[in-house]
This record gives sequence, structure tokens and C-alpha cells, in this order.
Amino acid sequence: MAQANSKEPKSIQKRLFLGVLLIPFLALLTALVAGAVVMLAFGDDPIQAYQGLFQGAFGSGRAWSVTIRKMTPFILTGLSVAVAFKAGLFNIGASGQFVMGSVCSVAIGIHFEGLPMIIHLPLAILSGMLGGMIWGAIPGLLKVTTGAHEVIVTIMMNYLASLFAGWTVYAGGTQGQTPGPLWDRTARAISETPDVFESAQIPWLFGPPYRVHYGVFLALIAVVVVWWLIYKTTIGFEIRTVGQNPKAARYAGIRVEKTVVLTMGLAGALAGLAGTIETLGLNHKFAPEFGGQVGFDGITVALLGQTHPFGVVIASFLFGALDAGAAKMQFESGVAADIIQVIQALVLAFVAAPLIIKALFRLRSSGDEGHATKLNTSWGGS
Repeated sequence: MAQANSKEPKSIQKRLFLGVLLIPFLALLTALVAGAVVMLAFGDDPIQAYQGLFQGAFGSGRAWSVTIRKMTPFILTGLSVAVAFKAGLFNIGASGQFVMGSVCSVAIGIHFEGLPMIIHLPLAILSGMLGGMIWGAIPGLLKVTTGAHEVIVTIMMNYLASLFAGWTVYAGGTQGQTPGPLWDRTARAISETPDVFESAQIPWLFGPPYRVHYGVFLALIAVVVVWWLIYKTTIGFEIRTVGQNPKAARYAGIRVEKTVVLTMGLAGALAGLAGTIETLGLNHKFAPEFGGQVGFDGITVALLGQTHPFGVVIASFLFGALDAGAAKMQFESGVAADIIQVIQALVLAFVAAPLIIKALFRLRSSGDEGHATKLNTSWGGS
């Protein structure tokens, strides 16, 4: 068996540069140009719009803080999807895992008053990661035991997570319905939890109006840990081998079923950590509307980053900037903020079809089109 921590040949490094940096950058550039064409078609000024976008993302300290806040959960949900890709799996369930991480972390955070922060905060974080891990491991377990496809199962579990989370904060009704176990009884008409105790809150780097918290460092640490795990350990080697060819992996003595469950559990833990950080560091409570689309955005982030951990960071920063600048762009130019979603969709399309980018910019083929176009399709016979 090849050593998991062997140095990559120069040819592989060149392909890494092409896949992780150059093609995603050109895909974003092409999407921005295409977005400008869409704006022109509707009579809008793309230069003014993009100036507003830039100002909203980087024009002030407050703008930078919003970009960083938006970027943080993207890093972790992008990593969640990327890790699953490495094993040839498609984790559509990051949204549900995000929600379960939020619920489990807040369940610890609103209890155990008087517990020291050095115990309470790690306990709440680990609880959120465990909730996401369980929610991610279930589809993996069903896949290896029953053959159920992880895409279908994770989509279904997104709905289950949403319903479960809604029940935990349900305010009850006028006909004697029992309120949810996490409902804030002082809120009365609002379905939300109480604020977590201060001992379970992730401290802020900068207070209001910036609200940048130390969770961004947890996300960056997770990036390094995932990179080390995937590329420098035997477990990572097994994950990548299963993703390339599960039949060959089984023939080589790798326990494919165990690796699939482990990978989906790890992916769920990362998405759960995203929900945990948002809850403990930013919102300090949970309400059903806090979930948003961050889990599904993680799919686009993972593809733009070519499923490489460091590529995910770059993609998360770009998407955080797009989200942060959308409101300013709309205010300055009158362009609908939905144009950002159009640009994100175009980025996804161009990244998922790198041959288009190579043809447009006359790039020489590297022989490696990236994980986005090489998802394993042989599970049915494995």
C-alpha cells in the first residue's frame, strides 16, 4: 500500500493548481461577466452594481466583518460536502446536519447554569458536532446495509431535522398542545429557545456592530485538520481509495462499509459544527428560520473549491463576499439582489463543467477534471 503521507509529484501539484486555483477563479470571472450581460439585458448598469458589491463586501471594517461572518459557516458546510466527495459520496444533508448541530448545542447551552466556561463551552460544541455526526452517519449506515442512496436519504433527513427542530421550540397552541422542550417560555408567541448562558457563548473578537467571534478560528483549524486527515493519514488514504474505486479498495483489504459510515459521520460533524458556531457565536439562540440555505450553499462552495480543503476556504471567502455585498449592490444600483444567486448558479455550472472553461480560455488539459466531474458511479455493483 502506498504511503499516505508521501510527497505529491510535481505533475500532481500542477494539476492541483489548475483544479483548485485557476479553473475556479476563471469560473468566477466568467460568471461575473455572464452576470453583467444579464444586467445589461434588463437595462441595469453592471459597473455600478459591481462597485456596490465590492463596497458592501470590502468597503469598510463593518463590511469586512460581514464577509467574515458569512464565510465562517460556508467553510464548514463546504468541508462537509468535500469530505463526502472524497469517498465518492454526495452529502445533500448538510442543511439538516447544520440544524441538528444547532439544536444539540443550544440544548446544552441553555442548561447547566453555573458551569465554568472551560467546561460548558467545549461540552456544547462537542454536543453540536455529535448531533451532526449522528445525522450524517445514519445515511451512510443505511447505504451500506440496505443500498439506499445517500442523496435520497440525506434529502429526507433534511426535512426530518427541520421538523424535529421546529418541534423542540414549538410554542404550543390555544388548545392545550404541549410546547417543545427547548421553547423559551418568556417569548410566548415566538418559537425560539432562550439565549444560551454566557458560559456557553463563543467570545467575540470584536463586539457590536462587527460581531466577529472566535468561531472563525475554529473553522480554519477544521480546515487544517481535514487536510491533514485526508492527505496525511491512512484513514484519509482509505477514504480517497474508496472514492476512486470501491471494488479495488475492498480487494486491497479496506473495509469499504466502515469507511463510508465514517466519512458520512465526519461530514455530518463538520456541518454540525457550522450550526454550533452560528448558534453559540452569533445568534446565541436557535429559531427554525436560522437554518437558511447555508447547507445547500456548501455544495457550491465545495465544487468551486474542487473539494480541496484550502480551495474550500478560498471559495467560502468569495461566497461570503458575494452575500455580504448583495444588499449594498441593490441599494447602490437598483439591481435585484437575486442576481447574486444567478452568479452563484453560473459559478456552479462552470465549475461542474471545467471543459467549458478550458475551451473558453484555451487551457491545456491536465487529465484531471476535478472531483466535481468524477463522482464514483460504481456503488451499485460494489
